[in-house]
Amino acid sequence: MTKQADTLLPELRARLPDRLPPRLGVAVSGGGDSVALLLLLHEIAHNEPIRLFAATVNHDLRPEAAAEADQVAELAARLGIPHETLLWQGWDGAGNLQDQARQARYRLLTDWAQRNDIPAIALGHTADDQAETVLMRLGRASGVSGLSGMPYARDHCGVTLLRPMLGITRQSLRDYLLGLGEGWIEDPSNHDQKFDRIKAREALTALGALGISAQSLARVAENLAQAREALALYTQESARKFAKVDRGDVCIDRNGFRLLPTEIQRRLIVGIIAWIAGQGYPPRAAAVEQAMAAVGEGQTLTLAGCLLISHQDKAWFCRELNAVSTATAAPQEVWDNRWVLSGPLTAGAEVRVLGEAGLPQVPEWRALGKPRQTLLSSPAVWSGENLLAAPLADFTNGWTAEFAAYRPEFYSSLLSH
Repeated sequence: MTKQADTLLPELRARLPDRLPPRLGVAVSGGGDSVALLLLLHEIAHNEPIRLFAATVNHDLRPEAAAEADQVAELAARLGIPHETLLWQGWDGAGNLQDQARQARYRLLTDWAQRNDIPAIALGHTADDQAETVLMRLGRASGVSGLSGMPYARDHCGVTLLRPMLGITRQSLRDYLLGLGEGWIEDPSNHDQKFDRIKAREALTALGALGISAQSLARVAENLAQAREALALYTQESARKFAKVDRGDVCIDRNGFRLLPTEIQRRLIVGIIAWIAGQGYPPRAAAVEQAMAAVGEGQTLTLAGCLLISHQDKAWFCRELNAVSTATAAPQEVWDNRWVLSGPLTAGAEVRVLGEAGLPQVPEWRALGKPRQTLLSSPAVWSGENLLAAPLADFTNGWTAEFAAYRPEFYSSLLSH
């Protein structure tokens, strides 16, 4: 073990769960950060009952990408670690490249983990990455949650993503690799000034004269993360008082909502949207403020794949019909990343939205006392144009609708934002 490892290993281990899962994934791009992570975790695995699995995402954006993934595979083979290369295909060129690549990377990694019964994946983000994130969010006038940066751990589609190196600098990891005589791959995009992250990296260098460093900004993010957790707890307590879950929708008492501090109102709405529509970037601040006003004033609007309906002294949040109008799944498969419908074996049965065609076929939906729009976007079982069941509208016909196993309970989900 090198002198650098003696320093890095305790810091890394302290940011991992006390009890590691028996199968732990490692995302390895071939860059210095992720190569160092793989080697350090390999050291930890010598002393703890865990087995490592490595994966590399080939975004297929550069001619060298395939060869670089092969280099990672060779390193993993030398260490005796199973490795798989995950290829990103099908990008149509629309949208922000870095954002699209990031979303694809997490999707491919979590799919890989689920296929291989791997409950957690370690990622190679460093204190420098955290500092750059904080600087970029400063430029967007972010609040406490934004400036608290990336969390050390979070759930993504039932897989825990771990970032145990957020307190370790990029340079210290490279010093560790140099001490071992290990090489790494330098991605040329790390010097491309058209990307905001690279601009933030350059700005961070200039800020050194003021005593602002990657480590100091990472500590700021950690301090704000503690404040974020306190606010999240307050939000959860408020939700238990003023919000209830009704068949996958959330109903808020509008009078109670008005009593909450503005920041807690904002967090509650963002948490509801994330729970109903799925994780991802939260809605823009202006859109959240519109939703806050709509709850208070009794208005109806759409927001980030959700529909807000004001009904008497309540505000209902449900899935927006247009967001799920084309979603399909087979019975017992996950529909809209939320629901699993199970029932009698029926040839040709398909899960689709209940919609305008299905609701008139549900005899007693009004007895539920819910706004009509909340039921339109609920899942139903169809055989062609024949409605077989709509469990959330009380037309069960032997069918049930349950949340996907990886979806958190609503109130606990508020602690993860």
